[in-house]
Amino acid sequence: MAKIQLGVIFGSRSCEREVSIISAIQLMNHVNTDVYDVIPVYISETGIWYTGSKLRDIRTFQHFQPDQSGIERVILDTTAGSGALLATHGKKGLFTHQEQVVAARMEVCLIVMHGLNGEDGTLQGLLELCNIPYSSTGVAGSAIGMDKIMMKQFFRGAGLPVLPGTWYTRTHWKDAREDVLDDVEKQLGYPVFVKPANLGSSIGVSRADNREELQEALELAYEYDRRVLVEKGLDEPMELNCSVLGYDEDVSASPIEMPVVSAHHMLDFQEKYLQHGGSKGMASLSRVLPAPIGDDLTKELQDLSCRIFRLMDCKGVVRIDYMFDKQSGKTYITEINTIPGSLAFYLWEAGGVKYSELIDRMVRYAKLAWEDRNERNYAYTSNILESVSLGSKGSKGSKGVKL
Repeated sequence: MAKIQLGVIFGSRSCEREVSIISAIQLMNHVNTDVYDVIPVYISETGIWYTGSKLRDIRTFQHFQPDQSGIERVILDTTAGSGALLATHGKKGLFTHQEQVVAARMEVCLIVMHGLNGEDGTLQGLLELCNIPYSSTGVAGSAIGMDKIMMKQFFRGAGLPVLPGTWYTRTHWKDAREDVLDDVEKQLGYPVFVKPANLGSSIGVSRADNREELQEALELAYEYDRRVLVEKGLDEPMELNCSVLGYDEDVSASPIEMPVVSAHHMLDFQEKYLQHGGSKGMASLSRVLPAPIGDDLTKELQDLSCRIFRLMDCKGVVRIDYMFDKQSGKTYITEINTIPGSLAFYLWEAGGVKYSELIDRMVRYAKLAWEDRNERNYAYTSNILESVSLGSKGSKGSKGVKL
């Protein structure tokens, strides 16, 4: 039986590009090579696409040199159903001949992107136009999941528990700084967490316990986005994470983890990715797994996670983060990561699912979703073109049809 040509797309123009590289190489190292031929596809920080065997080695990205052997610049053929990565061969010059050749052809794509230009629905939309099966949540769910402000409004509209919060644009901040600071203090008080709307991995996120820290936190967040969320903080909450895997009606939740939080009351980029060596990504984070929360709260979070997954029409593997307030006994949704760091494989391994099996299931869900899309009827026909007139010079008063 022929192997499945499995594209693994990672990198891109994102502050989280390096985290994406780590997650992708982790995944490629766990692919069952008896079933798949792995096609690494790296999108550089300037938006150029590359493929080649060298892209499976983490050392390649320490000082990326795209002209070395084992790396080839490519473009994606956007013809529906093609899946081809096209390379240009031949020397440049007046009398030389160049030709486009197929460097590789992808049957299924695993998207291992974190942040903008990959996790936010943009790449998903491109792959849908190209009619290529892909692993992550679709366009709408990815877009909502990337934007913390829209995400919070979606959850609140669905009647799901979220912490109080407010948001401001960069223009509003520049024009009325004192008014923004006053508004936060009036609405939320302290402590608060300040977050760029479209960013993950805790980049640009700060806790503020007074007006001076709030001003500094807002200045930092606006360096990364033009819209910033300010969210009410809790006193010593318990952070809890749950992953969900599936598609359509086949949905299941992982064991719950409790990340170990530092003295400054939040998991920052340093702790998530650098504390124990960056080569393992989120898998290296200190955690208690399973979380010491009892069966009732575990089931509550798993059921809620599956509900969120279905509401957002997710696909593949996601991770949903929560805050549990021990004083009130209430749980609040922090965010959904539609492509979580390290693909949350460590949570599934704790539930008895090997990483290679997790990959198999992601591929299967990608194909099922692709089959469902292709069942849609795109061939509705009518006689509208026969009766329409656009009022050209040759027409004699025909009003045509109203569109």
